[in-house]
Amino acid sequence: MQILVLGAGVVGTTSAWYLRQAGHEVTVVERQSRAALETSFANGGQISVSHATPWANPSAPLKLMAWLGKPDAPLRFRPRLDPAQWGWGARFLRECTSRRARYNLHQLVTLGTYSRERLQSLREDLALDYDQVTRGILHFYTDPAEFERAQLPASQMRAFGCAREVIDADRAVALEPALAGARDRLVGATYTADDESGDARKFTQALAQKAADAGVRFLYDTEIVGFEQRRDDVAGVRVIENGVHHTLRADSYVLSLGSFSPLLARQLGLKLSIYPAKGYSITVPVRSPERAYKVSLTDDQYKLVYSRLGDRLRIAGTAELNGYGRDLDLRRCQAIVSRVSDLMPEAGHWDQARFWTGLRPTTPSNLPYIGRSRLRNLFLNTGHGTLGWTHACGSAAALADIVAGRQPDLDFAFTAA
Repeated sequence: MQILVLGAGVVGTTSAWYLRQAGHEVTVVERQSRAALETSFANGGQISVSHATPWANPSAPLKLMAWLGKPDAPLRFRPRLDPAQWGWGARFLRECTSRRARYNLHQLVTLGTYSRERLQSLREDLALDYDQVTRGILHFYTDPAEFERAQLPASQMRAFGCAREVIDADRAVALEPALAGARDRLVGATYTADDESGDARKFTQALAQKAADAGVRFLYDTEIVGFEQRRDDVAGVRVIENGVHHTLRADSYVLSLGSFSPLLARQLGLKLSIYPAKGYSITVPVRSPERAYKVSLTDDQYKLVYSRLGDRLRIAGTAELNGYGRDLDLRRCQAIVSRVSDLMPEAGHWDQARFWTGLRPTTPSNLPYIGRSRLRNLFLNTGHGTLGWTHACGSAAALADIVAGRQPDLDFAFTAA
């Protein structure tokens, strides 16, 4: 079967790999000059099954109210005259019940665990190197109320198969000595030994090369303009390549355009509840290898994740629901620098921080769209939010099964539109 994959981020590239391994003739269309130059470029770097607590949970509405008007709030909602934003917000509030939050957490843990296993197998089979670190993920807490709120989701994750262990501050420092300077501020932690970290961009670009070597065709610098539709099928994808308008045709199509997926899907009459959440990251050279963290960390109070990528430190987080703009708010960048430099002043050259922002394709439930759409030959693999790197391999492997008409090896609520 000829399959056209739209998008060469980590989700689109892994989709292309697994579809090619299933025997299909695959072409990937990407507007950038290489794979992973947008949302996958400088994300937090975590493969974090333990980061499965949905944004929509019973405590979220009060937190959002408290954060309104704060320019450096971890999650910032900036109201716009945008029906898509308000519709997304209404659906988000409906997901904030205890029942829905528990259900969504279960789904995210299930997908995350499966995806982590697929990544580990792929890494071994292809000898991929992407600054991976397999020392687990440590969630640390400096606020007693935040630590108390972490107990229930940690317990639920353990029940669902994610070994997220609650530990005290001394054990946290023993696991990551870089936290020793902040020991008197730590009130507790959780630790998930099986989680990992690594550079999503390096992984995606390495896998894209492996895929190209295996016969996948990548059309870079090619802008997707829209679709041609025939009854209940996609008949083609209209693109601009080297300044020339033309139409690409295939037997089936996979939509993996992240935050831009709903804009294209709308042309086909599909309504995807995906809204961009602008996230920030900083990348900093290591200053003192002895004082820089080696275990990937999550600072839940400030909604930040820390990953060690070779001789670089990556800290990412916060979210801003404010449309498709990617302009940098330096106040938010400096808030990240201030927090991490305060905790670990000698770890990095904080004055050399490189700032980045990207649009995460977020659904109200945090569950991605994976599966066949109501159009017979259009498949969806999009809407992974902050967990695209964590869920990429599992989503792609499951999608390849669905395209082939097989039941995936994953008990997940596959959703489409």
